[in-house]
Amino acid sequence: MNATAGSPLVNMAIFLAFVAITMVIVIRASRQNKTAADYYTGGRSFTGGQNGTAIAGDYLSAASFLGITGAIALTGFDGFLYSIGFLVAWLVALLLVAELLRNTGKFTMADVLAFRMRQRPVRMAAAISTLAVSFFYLLAQMAGAGGLVSLLMGVTGNVGQSLTIAVVGILMIVYVLVGGMKGTTWVQIIKAVLLIAGAALMTMWVFSKYGFSLSDLMGAAAGNSPLGEKLLAPGAKYGVNTLSKVDFISLSMALVLGTAGLPHVLMRFYTVPTSKEARKSVVWAISLIGLFYLFSLVLGFGAAALVGSDVIKAAPGGANSAAPLLAYELGGTLLLGFISAVAFATILAVVAGLTITASASFAHDVYNNYIKRGQVSADDEVKVARIAAVVIGVFAIVGGILAKDQNIAFLVALAFAVAASANLPTILYSLFWKGFTTRGALWSIYGGLISSITLILFSPVVSGKPIPEGATKSPSMLQGVDFHWFPLDNPGLISIPLAFFLGWLGSVTDPTKSDAVKFAEMEVRSLTGAGAEKATVAH
Repeated sequence: MNATAGSPLVNMAIFLAFVAITMVIVIRASRQNKTAADYYTGGRSFTGGQNGTAIAGDYLSAASFLGITGAIALTGFDGFLYSIGFLVAWLVALLLVAELLRNTGKFTMADVLAFRMRQRPVRMAAAISTLAVSFFYLLAQMAGAGGLVSLLMGVTGNVGQSLTIAVVGILMIVYVLVGGMKGTTWVQIIKAVLLIAGAALMTMWVFSKYGFSLSDLMGAAAGNSPLGEKLLAPGAKYGVNTLSKVDFISLSMALVLGTAGLPHVLMRFYTVPTSKEARKSVVWAISLIGLFYLFSLVLGFGAAALVGSDVIKAAPGGANSAAPLLAYELGGTLLLGFISAVAFATILAVVAGLTITASASFAHDVYNNYIKRGQVSADDEVKVARIAAVVIGVFAIVGGILAKDQNIAFLVALAFAVAASANLPTILYSLFWKGFTTRGALWSIYGGLISSITLILFSPVVSGKPIPEGATKSPSMLQGVDFHWFPLDNPGLISIPLAFFLGWLGSVTDPTKSDAVKFAEMEVRSLTGAGAEKATVAH
């Protein structure tokens, strides 16, 4: 079959129907946006179940749906390890971050970090980190939109893909400007329901072809794969040599620890009224995300058994084509159209969440608290956030167009590595270490940010990977050059411990000791929720 078997018009019609329905919901939700809290946090009016579903919608990006299914179809057990890493990460968020962050902050991650530190330098550092993570994650989603167009909608060529990226970006800006967090949350809830329902339908369909027997399905997948029985055992991708095993450890550290430091995920904890609801929302998110990843296991092996790795590799989207090709194999044009719409809905929901997070961080942390020293009214701050959303959206469109042919894994890895290196160590130190100081926070954030970006720039992901047998170009981002000196694809093994070390070293060498009174106040607030609704105290 070709990538657009059936009718691209059907695919587009279903997608436009989704956009029309969600736009009506966003406009209705926007009528309730009257304050900064309404715009940033949806008025803290969402229940744990609603917020948990929205978190699942925010977290399950196109990479989760298309990328992991393809990874399992081509590499079997090793592909499923991505799912495990993404899921285990939520235990870190649940046990160490969610409730405490909700109790201590107000709108952004920087509220927590600046609670007992010098406000202006820490807020600026946190905002730079937030913008860096959000921007690279945005690039990955926007570039993914362009890359999937040829597969799902039949749009080919640079101009066609660039226009599609621009359309996705414009829709994202409209969602954020009109609906704020409340409208964005409802888009994410609808998208999560559609995605999980679509995956469940395809899972049952695949199972029905093998008598609802997982062992029969896996046997058929192994029989139709060039890996044979190796598809069902560890090592097909990450057991080739010692370096690949170390690289997997590094990637796992970034995935497991990076999730609890992703700004657009952390901001969702502020949309619920109480810390109990924040905790409940993470439990809901874990349940839905875990269920989805179980579906992805079946879909991946189903694609290997029913479509075959040769067909998947030859399709325009490569590994990313596994889920749509499986949909066409199962249900023809209509199911492929539905999966196409879900894939684009996934991209829209995620980029909207990222944009509102980045714009809120700029308006709240940089403009209000750093440039204007907290003297800006809530209304003016929201106006700046809206302007920032447009600017960020334009940058994301331009960046997505420039990166549409680049290695998407590079961009995603960078976002997770920066989040794990720059954000999480500082958050944990702020919440749990009495001796943590402003210098420690700055060294940890900037050290994690600079080291993770530098190591990825000089890694094989960017340059230097050999051209695989039978392929026409290198898997590296840049072709024909080799300036890499760092051997691992992901810097997490080095940059994460380095950020923790710098946070400790900066604090113990800081002549200005930490404020014990502020730490005691923060500890009480984080554990009990007392005073959580008040603005963060400036000092």
